[in-house]
Amino acid sequence: MGKVAVGVAVVCAAAACAAAALVVRRRMRSSGKWGRAVAMVREFEKQCGTPIAKLRQVADAMDVEMHAGLASEGGSKLKMLITFVDNLPSGDEKGLFYALDLGGTNFRTLRVHLGGKENGVVNLESEEVSIPPHLMTGCSHELFDFIAEKLAKFVSSEPEEFHPAPGRQRELGFTFSFPVRQTSISSGTLIKWTKGFNIEDAVGEDVVGELTKSFEKIGLDMRVAALVNDTVGTVARARFNNPNVVAGVILGTGTNAAYVESAHAIPKWQGLLPKSGEMVINMEWGNFRSSHLPLTPYDQDLDLESLNPGEQIFEKIISGMYLGDIVRRVLLRMAEEADFFGDTVPPKLKIPFIIRTPDMSAMHHDASSDLNVVGTKLKDLLKINNTSLQMRKLVVELCDIVATRGARLSAAGIFGILKKIGRDTAKGGEKQKSVIALDGGLFEHYTEFRSSLESTLKELLGDEAADTVGVEHSNDGSGIGAALLAASNSQYLGVQDF
Repeated sequence: MGKVAVGVAVVCAAAACAAAALVVRRRMRSSGKWGRAVAMVREFEKQCGTPIAKLRQVADAMDVEMHAGLASEGGSKLKMLITFVDNLPSGDEKGLFYALDLGGTNFRTLRVHLGGKENGVVNLESEEVSIPPHLMTGCSHELFDFIAEKLAKFVSSEPEEFHPAPGRQRELGFTFSFPVRQTSISSGTLIKWTKGFNIEDAVGEDVVGELTKSFEKIGLDMRVAALVNDTVGTVARARFNNPNVVAGVILGTGTNAAYVESAHAIPKWQGLLPKSGEMVINMEWGNFRSSHLPLTPYDQDLDLESLNPGEQIFEKIISGMYLGDIVRRVLLRMAEEADFFGDTVPPKLKIPFIIRTPDMSAMHHDASSDLNVVGTKLKDLLKINNTSLQMRKLVVELCDIVATRGARLSAAGIFGILKKIGRDTAKGGEKQKSVIALDGGLFEHYTEFRSSLESTLKELLGDEAADTVGVEHSNDGSGIGAALLAASNSQYLGVQDF
């Protein structure tokens, strides 16, 4: 019995040693894999670096491209479109104006009652209408007839005291968020459709002319006073309340910027100089590109697999459409090369855009001690269970890297605009205030992004100049902003009411 007992003991001891060795080997292997995952995040962080010197280079490049785009058509990656908006709201506008906001599968009709400086926007009514899918690919007149009928129905609910005087037309601001070659404040030809629309007989036609024909068919006496895009509307919306507004920036699903330029600084402008001496320029800054932008292999892959490779590079690293997917791409590489989520790569992690920027924002802002929101998001979105606190912290760090780069580059773009118009420094004792109006869900709802943008802009400006530059949220440029531009471009300006 003694020999058997000794034998059993030896076998048990050997088994225990083998098990311990296996645990050690696994730990060594997992610590090696963990080290690899951490190293990948560190390398990504380095590639995304935005030191202040680099941001100044980006701003300088933006300034150079702006000059080139204003000098000649096609002279720059920035289109620098002349909007024909040379008469922005002053705050004195009064009366009832309409807006039509067409930019996707729905459109909005708005009725805005303006009360001048004392009362601002007195009242606002709006209605949203879904566009039947068959009208998105049918004939031009069918779409515009449908819109005109819905607008006429909306107008019919107008309070009697606001009916226009005999001989007067109602006036409308038309936000049309598709590529247009503007030919005047109230006309523009459609270049191409996007967002699921494909109405061939409308391409090359004046969209205001098409809409007006549909008004006339049903006896709707309404004049389109302004054709605008949402970024120009953002400038108008903010200028109504604040005469110091010099630019508008949208940071949402997509991104764009528009600003007020001196008419003398637009060499490609062929017409008579406007009385105001200024012109709003739609930059289409999402297409900005520079060798100074900190692009990573993940960004390059995202661009190659996108619907528009080589285009909208700036947009692809700063806007809400893409930030969440950049995080997903890094996590996927970590799962493939460092077993970050275990021995198998989670299948859902391979689905493009499964992590949206609102999900990324929720994880980034998780203030719980165990990062419960991060754990829940990984479980709900990607079906990844049992993540450790250490793993969750690394995911939050990844969100921070992507958001910070986007916010700091956005600030550099704004600084570039301020440089172009000479508002980037405090002129000896001069305290001229410059306000940048921002709109879009990314700016409005992603607090860390917004804070980083604002602090970076101050850092670029320096203390003295930062005191002269303000950032403010301006909402609904595509709706209220369009109505305001109808008011500031009314055919009845200066005509007395008798």
